[in-house]
Amino acid sequence: MEELLALSQQQFPTIKQGDFVEGTVVEIKPKTIFIDIGGKTEGIVTGKELELVREFVKSLKVGDKVTAQVRVLENERGQTLLSLRKAAAEFSWQFFQKALKEGKVVEVFGKEVNRGGVVVIAPFGLFGFIPGSQIGKKYHRRPENLVGQNIKVKVLEVDKEKNRLVFSERMVSEPEIVEKEKKVIKKVKEGEIFEAEVARVEPFGLFILVPLTKEVEVEGLVHISEVSWEKVTDLTQMFKVGEKVKVMLLNKAGDKLQFSIKRLKPDPWEGIEKKYPVDSPVKGKVVEITDFGALVNLEPGIEGLIHISKIPPKVKLKEGEKVKCFIEHIDKERRRLSLVLTPTEKPIGYK
Repeated sequence: MEELLALSQQQFPTIKQGDFVEGTVVEIKPKTIFIDIGGKTEGIVTGKELELVREFVKSLKVGDKVTAQVRVLENERGQTLLSLRKAAAEFSWQFFQKALKEGKVVEVFGKEVNRGGVVVIAPFGLFGFIPGSQIGKKYHRRPENLVGQNIKVKVLEVDKEKNRLVFSERMVSEPEIVEKEKKVIKKVKEGEIFEAEVARVEPFGLFILVPLTKEVEVEGLVHISEVSWEKVTDLTQMFKVGEKVKVMLLNKAGDKLQFSIKRLKPDPWEGIEKKYPVDSPVKGKVVEITDFGALVNLEPGIEGLIHISKIPPKVKLKEGEKVKCFIEHIDKERRRLSLVLTPTEKPIGYK
């Protein structure tokens, strides 16, 4: 009787739904894991919560300490339902950090093409990314060829804070070529000019194949902002896959190479103050009407703004219309040019 009384007066830790608790794995069954959390009964991980952490569970054994989150304080059987998602997430990031350090091969599944590469489902249910430049000849260097496939990869980058996992297929399928490329890339210098071939045309830029030497060809990117000094909106109207282009190496970060097409041509903003002195009259064509005014093209690569406050209420400008203006202000550093619309002559005190 005294033992029963003592048991009834035993103090159990006060926990509530959502709390994280430390526990010890006491039993692992196919459909349920039992964890001692110091309560009246053992906590359990079962159903969907168990399925979500299957990969993590494979690493557990009886006696292991784990951190679990309370989902339901007490079900109809008096059991506390737990979640191991946080513990599984922590374990998974540690797994990929170790794989990166050791150069371990892992298998991922190609989910969908996205922005110059392919999104993949990695072990532990995490999402990762294989850039197009990290896809080898085995898949013809095309992201769409990886969708629906199990792919062997190596880890390139792990960033838990940014939820970022980057993989390389080429490091598995053609490691010798990758190593040779790294050596060549170290030797090339910014400003060098190459004859390249367009491999893919994306909304944000061109992926190009660049022969750095007779034996080494790498993939690089020409961002849309580096295609032309003029504003570019649709690259598909300008380039086709297989087209030859001359490019300049803009910068390199590791094995990531960025190139430019426009920098092989003179910058139209050089000497802008002499070409278009403040107060001088100019002619141009309206290329865009916006809420804040009208953009006027003076020559390829040079556009100025007629602010809406400088457009008389009765004047309705249209795209394609030719207009006469005066140069009001030039900001060379920010590449901005302010214009004042004047149909016949410069108004007195227009500023």
